[in-house]
Amino acid sequence: MSKRIQAKYKINRRLGENLWGRPKSPVNKREYGPGQHGQRRRKPSDFGTQLMAKQKLKGYYGNISEKQFHKYYVDATSRKGDTSENLVGILEQRLDAVVYRMKFVPTVFSARQFVSHGHIMVNGKKVTIPSYKVREGDVVEVKASSREIPMVMEATVSNERDIPEYLDVDLKKMKGTFVRIPTLIDIPYPVQMEPNLVIEFYSR
Repeated sequence: MSKRIQAKYKINRRLGENLWGRPKSPVNKREYGPGQHGQRRRKPSDFGTQLMAKQKLKGYYGNISEKQFHKYYVDATSRKGDTSENLVGILEQRLDAVVYRMKFVPTVFSARQFVSHGHIMVNGKKVTIPSYKVREGDVVEVKASSREIPMVMEATVSNERDIPEYLDVDLKKMKGTFVRIPTLIDIPYPVQMEPNLVIEFYSR
């Protein structure tokens, strides 16, 4: 088992939830955290509840760094409208999140690696930055020479996830368009996300 997979499963067990809805997650059998003290559960304080909400949302997108995540919060507060809705919208604009949503790869972790290794093009140009902000109308596609990679071929035919409505995807061509920035209700999170608590955490 790779360190990346171990890290992913550790996030799941620490949070006590199957964060990505994967059938192989160890949390399906053991809902308590890792380690000898993992089964000790105390009722969390308001701060603890807010922190957990932040860890869930941050971990879901491949365990984004705290510095980067706080930057997204600042960006969300500067935009018009509901700050919590703005935050999840910004996260869904990340290129690695879009590649994952379009079902070109099986996990958010593999999406980050896939983008970094130069397999993705945006509007006909190669982009290797996972945090690249995809805008409405942008066309995202798997590079022609990368379309027969087994991981990609398996992901595109998998029934494990559905493609959300804010994306228009042609899986045969491995190409899709980012139609619009989604709201919380549009995003197919396998577990309940509470971005409003994340905003409260940073607003303290």
